[in-house]
Amino acid sequence: MNNLSSFTTLDSNPLSKPHSFGPYLHGPIHLQRPRNVVVCSVKPSIATPSPLSVSGSPNQGLSRIESLTQVSGVLGCQWGDEGKGKLVDILAQHFDIVARCQGGANAGHTIYNAEGKKFALHLVPSGILNEETLCVIGNGVVVHLPGLFKEIDGLESNGVSCKGRILVSDRAHLLFDFHQVVDGLRESELAKSFIGTTKRGIGPCYSNKVIRNGIRVSDLRYMDTFPQKLDLLLSDAAARFRGFDYGPHVLKEEVEKYKRFAERLEPFMADTVLVVNEAISEKKKILVEGGQATMLDIDFGTYPFVTSSSPSAGGICTGLGIAPRVLGDLVGVVKAYTTRVGSGPFPTEILGKGGDLLRFAGQEFGTTTGRPRRCGWLDIAALRYCCQINGFSSLNLTKLDVLSDLPEIQLGVAYKKTDGTPIRSFPADLRDLEQLKVEYEVLPGWKSDISSVRNYSDLPKAARQYVERIEELAGVPIHYIGVGPGRDALIYK
Repeated sequence: MNNLSSFTTLDSNPLSKPHSFGPYLHGPIHLQRPRNVVVCSVKPSIATPSPLSVSGSPNQGLSRIESLTQVSGVLGCQWGDEGKGKLVDILAQHFDIVARCQGGANAGHTIYNAEGKKFALHLVPSGILNEETLCVIGNGVVVHLPGLFKEIDGLESNGVSCKGRILVSDRAHLLFDFHQVVDGLRESELAKSFIGTTKRGIGPCYSNKVIRNGIRVSDLRYMDTFPQKLDLLLSDAAARFRGFDYGPHVLKEEVEKYKRFAERLEPFMADTVLVVNEAISEKKKILVEGGQATMLDIDFGTYPFVTSSSPSAGGICTGLGIAPRVLGDLVGVVKAYTTRVGSGPFPTEILGKGGDLLRFAGQEFGTTTGRPRRCGWLDIAALRYCCQINGFSSLNLTKLDVLSDLPEIQLGVAYKKTDGTPIRSFPADLRDLEQLKVEYEVLPGWKSDISSVRNYSDLPKAARQYVERIEELAGVPIHYIGVGPGRDALIYK
């Protein structure tokens, strides 16, 4: 990984605008160029617009959305936190079902209703604000019932009806409080090589699923055998971790609690494989909402600093029980820069004050944990890798407005070995990732507030150049551009 702690100033003069970085930060910001990276100049700006470069409008937006296939998906292209929830919330108005297929309460999706009220969701799909949308929590999700009920209660108390609008797969695995305890014990055990999980119990729950002693939602229908299954899980945890407190009183309390949970969950429980496939047969439109992102995929991400599920396209089929042939358009969501939380390699990371300023400008703090996110330049090499794995039909570029006051913006366009040999794909080995050099292109900034822009042609030339250069390098068109947190702060391209 590049050591980006040494900087030279990009621009020594304070920016004149009183409100730097649009609505996110007051005051000037100066990010600096790392010394030990390869930097090349950007290609000349294209004089004429590409066929993709059309002005956005309400009709353009409607056309974009209505042209999406019957079964479409929204997936993350980085290390999560790209802003998937906002796009799902917008698209959900044109879909009958919004479904989660993997992950658990470690996914945090922030959305806003028409009045600008903020909702932070973790298990409930982001389509819940659209009254006609059915929300499905699929079999690939791990479900923490106390957290789910807390979310439902919060939504209901804010006037969002959940009755008859949320279905939980009876094949989904239950995530218990003790899984969260185990998660914390495991992280402590790893000491300096800790993963940096959300400590929401996701890994331990998926571990139980994979070694085939997990407890599923359907087990709540048979409370005569539930205590024995739970005792097995708790006994295993106590045997594994010295600090895990377990006795008969713990089991009794948990069983009584889950008897109450089972009664409350009953109206939400369903064979969602049947529900979703019948909906497909009836030509209803289904939107799949991915949690986390491809660079955190258990197979394709920066292993072992990854999540425990498959947030890439393959996870849609296994997490919902639908055939690959029914999958159509997949929209990849990518931030205009890059962030990640927890430990693990981050080739384009900006260390020091530059990273801190970008973090506060974009309000880069975790929806689920509140943890500060690590920040860096947009990593095109990683983005191309994600596009290759998922086969995205289009991209949603989010938080473009956060870069509004930078005099220069860098794009990490390629990786090279220390001897200058090009690296053709995203390396699997952490040692290779730590030693590689990033080749950067430097583009001009636009130094103006774009948060109120709604038509693509009204963006400053430098902003359009940045968008189009990303399209060119990624090989996928950008159809949606986020310029603020609100529902309406979206440009259709």
